[in-house]
Amino acid sequence: MTARRPSSARWLEEHRNDPYVAAARREGYRSRAAYKLLELDQSVMARNRGHGLVNRGDAVAELGAAPGGWTQVAVERAGREGRVVAVDLLPMEPLPGAVIVQGDFLEEAIVEQVRACFGPSGQADVVLSDMAPNMTGYKLADQGRGGLLAEAAFEFAREVLRPGGRLVVKLFQGPDFHLLVRQARAMFASVKVEKPPASRDRSAEQYLVGIGLHKSQPID
Repeated sequence: MTARRPSSARWLEEHRNDPYVAAARREGYRSRAAYKLLELDQSVMARNRGHGLVNRGDAVAELGAAPGGWTQVAVERAGREGRVVAVDLLPMEPLPGAVIVQGDFLEEAIVEQVRACFGPSGQADVVLSDMAPNMTGYKLADQGRGGLLAEAAFEFAREVLRPGGRLVVKLFQGPDFHLLVRQARAMFASVKVEKPPASRDRSAEQYLVGIGLHKSQPID
């Protein structure tokens, strides 16, 4: 039998003792990541007069959705009046209340498929992205790939978000971090970067929350 690496053993022990993992099992969420979105939503509600990231009746596009923890939260928040479209390269188990699109959101055909799900306007109220690159262990390479994913999420948001819309995207500290934040400030009326309690302490991830997409935004 092959011995476990110390890092794998630490991860397993952390996973067993993680209260968010236990809560996800108890409450039926597909991943502990659901609590990150719930906490971000509560943070927005606290400073936005009770209006959260996802509200009843919203049209929501989610990037990198599998396995579907964030999708479940979006469906709960948007309700029957809303529409949630979950996009991922990987296959994803069906989820009541969500339309699942398998494909690369960088492809124009997939963008058009998502837009078609939102009816004649082709626009969403919210874009969510919890995407992370497959980590190589090389810090600069991983940071660079994470920055490219965030930039791609910004471009997608420009195409599908209605004026006044909202964006949540995962960022990692790195050379492009402050550039991405400045880019978001040019796009949205309000931008906040925060790390929800459900994010593990050792994780370098943070979440950028943009509220109020400007009617016209610079492309650069």
